[in-house]
Amino acid sequence: MIIPCIDLMGGKVVQLVQGKDKRLELPDPLAVLEKFADYPELQVIDLDGAMGKGDQSAVIRELCRRKPCRVGGGIRTVERAQRVAEAGAHRIIVGSSAFTARGIDAEFLRALAAGIPREKLIVAVDCLGDHVAIHGWRETLPLTSAEALPQLEPYCSEFLCTYIDSEGKLQGTNIDWFKRLRQVTRFPITAAGGITTDEEIQALDALGMHAALGMAIYRKVFPELFPS
Repeated sequence: MIIPCIDLMGGKVVQLVQGKDKRLELPDPLAVLEKFADYPELQVIDLDGAMGKGDQSAVIRELCRRKPCRVGGGIRTVERAQRVAEAGAHRIIVGSSAFTARGIDAEFLRALAAGIPREKLIVAVDCLGDHVAIHGWRETLPLTSAEALPQLEPYCSEFLCTYIDSEGKLQGTNIDWFKRLRQVTRFPITAAGGITTDEEIQALDALGMHAALGMAIYRKVFPELFPS
């Protein structure tokens, strides 16, 4: 399944390169949602919430009302996760809060799984140089992706795995990295980070993985914004 990504910042839809450099900005999230009407599900990330600069709750609630959305960004407490669920999120994505500087934050994850049905929880495992990266990808942990996924299985039902090295560059992703992830867990995996071609999407599908598309799908849906 292809899952378009809507990343929200300041009430607008943005696309960033490696989480830093803004490449695209669209003022109307609901208009972007309409462009993705043919896709069964969306991934919505509240970048303001992730960076502790407010949140996009009103926009997210409306997006969830119109389309099944998996929602993440700034979910640091059980209460916040419950509010996102009450806003209509189909699934809830937890990222940096699943980790500490030492590794997996089992205490938080146990509390989260007690407050939210496990089948609704997705843990985001974002990796830079194959090491888990947290806090806006500014901090990397000694923990590798292959070490992290099995430890996280008791607390979720799916993983969102981003290959940061390729994120937003439209230069392709690392299929071999995703193959290694497939070897350490049978849980569903949504792949992200630089996925650009139909061949990559097909290769991921052959691994039983969804593909979360950012820049590549915006290039397809809004070609006028990407002059050749």
